[in-house]
Amino acid sequence: MKRIAIYGKGGIGKSTTVSNIAAAMAAMGLTVLQIGCDPKADSTRNLTGGTTIPTVLDTLRDKGEVALSDIVYLSTTGVLCVESGGPIPGVGCAGRGIITAFEKLEELDAYQVYSPDVVLYDVLGDVVCGGFAMPIRSGYADEVCIVTSGEMMSLYAASNIAHAIQGFGSRGYARLRGFIFNAKNFEGEEALVEKAADENNTLVLFHLPRDAHVQRAEEQGKTVVEAFPDSEMTRHYQALARMLLEEDPA
Repeated sequence: MKRIAIYGKGGIGKSTTVSNIAAAMAAMGLTVLQIGCDPKADSTRNLTGGTTIPTVLDTLRDKGEVALSDIVYLSTTGVLCVESGGPIPGVGCAGRGIITAFEKLEELDAYQVYSPDVVLYDVLGDVVCGGFAMPIRSGYADEVCIVTSGEMMSLYAASNIAHAIQGFGSRGYARLRGFIFNAKNFEGEEALVEKAADENNTLVLFHLPRDAHVQRAEEQGKTVVEAFPDSEMTRHYQALARMLLEEDPA
């Protein structure tokens, strides 16, 4: 089982990237489990027709006891989808939703029942608190990728996340594999991302170009891989998916 956590600043296109990677991997015949680790619970929307699935926390609040069928949803692309969710706004810790979701999935033997080939954690990276850092420090993920553009705040968040990952890596937890460059297409952007990667002792793994197919697919509540399977952007996501499935040479 390959376990990859993908972090990034909110609004950088992280969930779009993760869901397209998941769809591409599922199209290869792999069993893929995508776990959204964000209180907004929108990680899997493009896999589920633009609808938001019930979160683990909301379902626990409503039902008390839950079954796997209450919190794991199979998308039309074949990806198994979970949203951790978060507390009622203004009450409680958002990171606690991730911890509770992970504990519940383990309690219900989700990994044994579904036997995923790949688990993708889509993790908000603006703040790496205890809950949001759980995939890094608790042995859930084997490796971490960070989605970033060349914008200042995106690179600032990427550097913070990289420092946290490298700190935990010295304790035998998940290792940083590199940056995924999700371009905004402004002059000098690629050089800025390359410089940031070098300063953080990591690599730019892949360059995702800006492409109108992304927005057009999201308007349909779909991934590019599902909506435009013959597009150049789909080929980019497929190439990135194949790269992530390869063993990290580090």
